[in-house]
Amino acid sequence: MSLTIMRRIKFCAGHRLFGHGGKCEHFHGHNYVCDFFVSSDTQDAVGRVIDFSDLKTRCKGWLDEHWDHSFLICQDDHNAINALKMVTPSRMFILPYNPTAENMAKYLLEEACPVILAGSGAQATRVRIWETDESYAEASVDPQSGTISSIYQEAISGD
Repeated sequence: MSLTIMRRIKFCAGHRLFGHGGKCEHFHGHNYVCDFFVSSDTQDAVGRVIDFSDLKTRCKGWLDEHWDHSFLICQDDHNAINALKMVTPSRMFILPYNPTAENMAKYLLEEACPVILAGSGAQATRVRIWETDESYAEASVDPQSGTISSIYQEAISGD
């Protein structure tokens, strides 16, 4: 049996969507919320998948170092990269694809989480990025095939 826990981390970052053609092509930012879902088939001597404080330290540490108060930019967006290089100081993190919420969740699950969780005995099975209070994207691993899939959802409000 596999057990799963979740840790929520908040961070702020700017981005723009290269080639979007709409208002999201402009530099702008979000107060993101990231949910890390972590699973394991085993528990430690205390009965945990991983200690919540250890998971927080690992996930928040990676986000603080790489994405918090940074601009997330597509590697093909040379205009944005050059503009940000002219600003001192500035931080940017170059992604291999557009920094959509879907791609951010995918990047965290595929690239960052294996590094974040190395040696912990746990593995990330799902990452959810809340771009606004009403919208999130999620990437998850199919436990049977190991295939990663992503979705984008508008949260339904009772208003």
